[in-house]
Amino acid sequence: MGNGTRFIMSQGDITRKDNSICFRKGNKNTYMPVEATKELYLLNEVNLNTKFLDFAAKAGIVIHFFNYYGYYSGTFYPKEYLISGNLTIKQSEAFIKNRIHIAKAFVKGIGINIYEVVYHYYKHDKKETKEFLDWIKKDFMDVLDKTNDIKQILFIEGQVWMKFYDNFKYFLPEDFLMNKRVKRPPDNPMNAMISFGNSILYARTISQIYHTHLNQSISFLHEPSEGRFSLSLDLSEVFKPAIVYKTIFELVNNKKIQVSKHFERKLNYCLLNEAGKKVFIPALEERFNSVFEHAKLKRKVSYEAAIKYDGYKLIKYIFEGKDFAPFSLKEMM
Repeated sequence: MGNGTRFIMSQGDITRKDNSICFRKGNKNTYMPVEATKELYLLNEVNLNTKFLDFAAKAGIVIHFFNYYGYYSGTFYPKEYLISGNLTIKQSEAFIKNRIHIAKAFVKGIGINIYEVVYHYYKHDKKETKEFLDWIKKDFMDVLDKTNDIKQILFIEGQVWMKFYDNFKYFLPEDFLMNKRVKRPPDNPMNAMISFGNSILYARTISQIYHTHLNQSISFLHEPSEGRFSLSLDLSEVFKPAIVYKTIFELVNNKKIQVSKHFERKLNYCLLNEAGKKVFIPALEERFNSVFEHAKLKRKVSYEAAIKYDGYKLIKYIFEGKDFAPFSLKEMM
């Protein structure tokens, strides 16, 4: 993968070999130059030791661990090198004084990006989506503007996702529809892809925030108590429609991913198999690395860089009071 991102999908051992990372599977060794590696995604059972972790830490490599079901388990990253006590204090103050404003900005961003994704299909003769699009423009935005209660904001966010899922039937083939969003474990091919894609996006967001001065544990939409990296949950939500769902829809509608070939089914769950991951991961990476002309910055920006840019926008809001509006597909020229 480009941009220093490496995925390991098989069981094996990972060690240091001179100035390279060595992944051993059976009798075969694969070498990755350390200077060209920024992130490792371990998607299977991989053996490593503290000696390797020390090597990775000194090289500035972030390592994300996933369990058998494709869920994010945790992250090892080097000692934080961008620590700002002043920003942490200001971030805490923003949570106390301006949490509602920031949380509403995130949910509004989710709605705008879902609208843009579905509008693409409306333009291509999927006129059944009009009712949902009209709801986002009017009812969703009106109710969100009027509320000042965090539970109500979260309820509104849940509504827009549920209505989004309900509109899949208008532009996806029948074998990729789902009755409802089921996460742990996913119960059908669509839920399997959403869960896996969201996990990778969340891990990528952790890596991007690591390169800012923001405190990962102080979030605004999600409760800070939900997890160590709850701010990454906030920032990643806005990017799900643009990165995860657009990738899924293109793979499904272009028949690049198929129910019969790319999924493993057991009694109560469904997962991408290794062949499925070999299709899904490169498509998702291509989306992360693809660039667009940013209307405000007046230059080309990748989706991955846009995540970190949202972190900087949040810092600007916290320090300077500049209005915070997260990533929007409307920013693309």
